[in-house]
Amino acid sequence: MSAYSSLLKTSGVARIIAAQLVARFPFGMLSLAFLLHVEQVTGSYGAAGLVLAAASVGQAAAGPLTSRWMGVWGMRRVLVLTLVVCAVTVTAVALVEMSVPFYMAFALVAGLATPPIQPAVRTIYPKMVNSKQLTPLFSLDASAQEIIWVLGPVITTFISTQVGTDWGILVAVVIMVFGGAWFIASPEVGRVRIPRSKRKLGQVLKRPPVLLATVVGFLLIGACAAVEAGVVATFGHDGLEAGLVLGIFSLGSLAGGLTLGHIPIGPWALARRMSIVFVGMAVSIFFSNAVLLSITLFVAGIGIAPALTVLFAMVSASVKFSDTAEAYGWVGTGQLIGAALGSAVAGLLIDSRGAEGAFWAAALFALVGFLVPLLGKRWHPDLRGRDASPIPDTEPIQVHPS
Repeated sequence: MSAYSSLLKTSGVARIIAAQLVARFPFGMLSLAFLLHVEQVTGSYGAAGLVLAAASVGQAAAGPLTSRWMGVWGMRRVLVLTLVVCAVTVTAVALVEMSVPFYMAFALVAGLATPPIQPAVRTIYPKMVNSKQLTPLFSLDASAQEIIWVLGPVITTFISTQVGTDWGILVAVVIMVFGGAWFIASPEVGRVRIPRSKRKLGQVLKRPPVLLATVVGFLLIGACAAVEAGVVATFGHDGLEAGLVLGIFSLGSLAGGLTLGHIPIGPWALARRMSIVFVGMAVSIFFSNAVLLSITLFVAGIGIAPALTVLFAMVSASVKFSDTAEAYGWVGTGQLIGAALGSAVAGLLIDSRGAEGAFWAAALFALVGFLVPLLGKRWHPDLRGRDASPIPDTEPIQVHPS
C-alpha cells in the first residue's frame, strides 16, 4: 500500500481521481434508472430494453470520435459541449413523457454526448506522475472505479423505489453536472494539450497492442455482463441476495487491483490475470447458493481490475501521445459492445437453460479472453523495467499555464 500512499501524495493525483470518479459515477446509475423509469411509464421491459440499447449504441459510436475531437478542439471545449447536451437530453427523458421511439432518440443523443471523461483522464495521467508510478496509478484507477458499480445501482434502486423513477434519473444528472464541472475545472485539464493526430480515424487499431486490448476488454466486460444477468436470474430482482453477491464480485475486483497493481507487467501478464477471471467464473456454474456463489465470484473479481490495469498500460505504452485518447475511446467502445453482447447472450441462455446458462456464457467469454492474450503474447508489450508512458510526438506539445 506504500506505493499507493506515495502516489496519492503526488500533487493533484488524489483530486483528479476523485473528480473523474464523481463525473463518471452517474453512468453506474443511468442504465438501471432508465430501465426502471421507462418500464414504469410504458409498462414494458421490452421497451425499456430498446431505450437502453439506443443509449449503448450512442456511447459505442461516440467513444473514439469525441475522444479524437479533444485533440482538435481541446479537452475543455469537448467536455463542456458533451456535458451540456448529455445533461439536457437525460433530463428530458426524466421529465417529459413520450412514446418509445422518442425515448430511444433522446437516449441515443445522450449516449452520443457521453462526456469522454475516461479517455481524457487516462491521457492526463502520464503527464502527472513519473514512469514508475504510472502502472500503479492505472491500477488505482481501475480499482477505484469499482465504487461506481457497487454504489451506483444501490443508490438508483433506493431513490427510484422510495421517491420516484424520475428522481432516480435527476439525481444522476445532478451528480453528472457537479462531477463534470469539477473535472473540467481541474488545472490538469487545461494544462495538458493533446496534439492533433495525423492519422485517420481508426488507424490506431492497426497497432497490435491496441487491438489486443480492445478485443480482450470486449471479452472481459462481456463475461462480467453475463455474470450480472446470471446473478439476477438466480436470486430475482426483489431480494437482497443479488445485490450482495454482485457487490462482493466488485469487492473482489477492488481487492485484486490494490493487491496486484504493483506487479511488473510482463508478456504473460494479461493471460495470467484473465485465467483468474476464467477459473472463478467457471466454478461459479456449479453453485446457486448465495454464500458459495459469492466466494467463487470474489475469486473471479480478483482478476478483473488487474486485467484492466494491463489493458490501460499496454495501450499507453504502444501509441503516440496524440493517439492515446482515441485509442482509449476504442477500448471503451469494445467494452460497451461486450456488455451489450454479454447481456444478450446470457438472456437467451437464461430463457432456454435457466440461470446456469448465463454462467456458462460468462465462462466462455472469459475462456476466450484468456486464450486471446495467450495466443497473442507476441503482441503484448513487455513493460518490466520500462516506461509505460505514451510514445512522444515529434512536434512540441503545447502546455498552457493553469
